[in-house]
Amino acid sequence: MPNSEITDVQRIVTVLRRKVASLRFHFGDVPDVRRLLNDVERLDIDITELHGNTSRPRRTQTLADVVMIPDAPYNPELWQGADDEGVGGYRRQTG
Repeated sequence: MPNSEITDVQRIVTVLRRKVASLRFHFGDVPDVRRLLNDVERLDIDITELHGNTSRPRRTQTLADVVMIPDAPYNPELWQGADDEGVGGYRRQTG
């Protein structure tokens, strides 16, 4: 992303911050406005970090990075003794 695009996004985040501050003045310090303020802060942090990463070369994904997961069913013994969260034992044998 060229620096001019990053600068444009930073400018937009600044405008958004002012608009959300205006909403805070109008609606008060309610949870909805606090979430919006948090979102704007996160955007500002992300764009600042992105701006710092523009000098680094982008890493491209290679075939060695891809992990293939087979469609074949797993061996049921793999799950022996495992519990499903909130459900209880997985096909637990009784008796």
